[in-house]
Amino acid sequence: MKQFAALFRALDASNRSGAKQAALAEYFSVAPAADAAWALWLLCGERLPQPLPTRVLKSAAIQASGLDEALFADCYEAVGDLAETIALLLPEGGRDDGLTLHDWVTQRVTPLRGLPPEAQSSALIALWQSVDRPDAFVLNKLLTGGLRVGVSRGLALRGLSVCTGIATEALAARMAGDWKPDEAHWQRLVSPDEDGPAGAQPYPFRLAHPLEAPPEALGPAAEWVAEWKWDGIRGQVVRRESAHLWSRGDENLDAAFPDLVAAARGLPPGTVLDGEVLVAATAGISDPAGRVENPLVPPDCCPPVALAPFASLQRRLGRKAPGRALLASHPAVFLAFDLLELDGADWRGRPLSERHAALAALLADRDDRVPGEGPRILAAPTLPGDDWATLAALRASARELGAEGLMLKRAASQYGGGRTRGDWWKWKLEPYAVDAVLIYAQAGHGRRAGLFTDYTFAVWHEGALVPFAKAYSGLSDAEIREVDRFVRRNTLETFGPVRQVMPELVFEVGFEGIQSSRRHKAGIAVRFPRMLRWRRDKSAADADSLDSLRRLADGHAGQAGQGRQNPSSGPR
Repeated sequence: MKQFAALFRALDASNRSGAKQAALAEYFSVAPAADAAWALWLLCGERLPQPLPTRVLKSAAIQASGLDEALFADCYEAVGDLAETIALLLPEGGRDDGLTLHDWVTQRVTPLRGLPPEAQSSALIALWQSVDRPDAFVLNKLLTGGLRVGVSRGLALRGLSVCTGIATEALAARMAGDWKPDEAHWQRLVSPDEDGPAGAQPYPFRLAHPLEAPPEALGPAAEWVAEWKWDGIRGQVVRRESAHLWSRGDENLDAAFPDLVAAARGLPPGTVLDGEVLVAATAGISDPAGRVENPLVPPDCCPPVALAPFASLQRRLGRKAPGRALLASHPAVFLAFDLLELDGADWRGRPLSERHAALAALLADRDDRVPGEGPRILAAPTLPGDDWATLAALRASARELGAEGLMLKRAASQYGGGRTRGDWWKWKLEPYAVDAVLIYAQAGHGRRAGLFTDYTFAVWHEGALVPFAKAYSGLSDAEIREVDRFVRRNTLETFGPVRQVMPELVFEVGFEGIQSSRRHKAGIAVRFPRMLRWRRDKSAADADSLDSLRRLADGHAGQAGQGRQNPSSGPR
């Protein structure tokens, strides 16, 4: 445990990726296999199941520190991170029992889940007494699931690559899928003789960057392949000995989408497809905006089936065993836009144009129709356009098809892992935007501890301000400090950590999608809200209305200049 805690502190102490990579390589070169497996798993963003409730953690910390509840709450508000707050308040321990990281996780932390609250509290205090304060901080991070230390999955694998001499891409491929933090998986990961993905394992996903410059800067449009950017869940269909469906986050989706897995069994063995998981519109679900005829979009540029809004896909997510009624009312489809493996051969190194041609041929004559339903696995359409003006016009029609914009991929590009810059770009539509009033604020955590950074925004309805969204990002550090001073000087009422403030500040709030919702007071829900800019030129009376948001939700955006698409937002 002390070895891993020392690594954590070294990573936390530096902002330089080179120093972090060196620390990782040094750790992996000396750590036992079982410890190294757990360390890599945790540093790649995985989390332990929460071993005990936060209330038990706080109660035990109050008991161990000797502080009263109010003083502990004040300390937590000042520090902003629960793990760090507890580590600072605990009396110095330090009885080192010599346990490794693997032992700590499996013998100390995980067993806490099965204990009653009183026993959890006693066991937790005993754990704190067995470590010194720096190690207690790392232990608390394990307990709270907040082990974030500025190390991406790619950086962790680069550190391991330096240690093992195995290419980062090969390590990423071996770790994709259902990789477990145990010694057996670790040995296969670092074995010089291990080959590419096998069995149910997917490939590392290739990601794209947002297009921040005009598309003309990419060169001739004829050198690029344009596709719709779908508003779904990125996934890979893997058909080898059996069939499986994986999300971009290496989550197995077989249980949630048995209809797609059944369709995938009809693919030839040795096939892996990259694409988007969506829900087809049925009699009970309308496709986005009640799709209208659009002369700019040729019929062969439309998806083969009408697609339902993202809210319909959400009904399918997280279901371990969806019932027959849900499967019938919300049938899933997989729009495949890339071919990664064919007949057991890795195609990722071939040009995109060649992969597309083989994908079209593979899916052209398939018939995986279920009686009374449409096809399940479909080739996503590509868009014609030898000039950027034509593609820009198609992009403007994206929302009518339930898409978020266009994907631009160089025709000669290979399928590499990770977010390689230069060949794949997201050319998304500008977000919807409304002018809204700041009415509530709450302090942030971590680096933003002690500053009011989490905001609730409202719009007008029948003479009153109605909250509709919370946003945390979009302002500069200087603007955050300025808003923080305003909140402290203009608080009307306090509700625990939340402050109600004078309704004076107006911000342009952007979001990607909107839908009607019975769960929210405003009757609408927005996707990915964030602050686009501070409207210092407007007063609260100039903010938009709830009616404008409802018109957007009904598919009638931009009326009377309200509920508009933002013409000047920056990178997303």
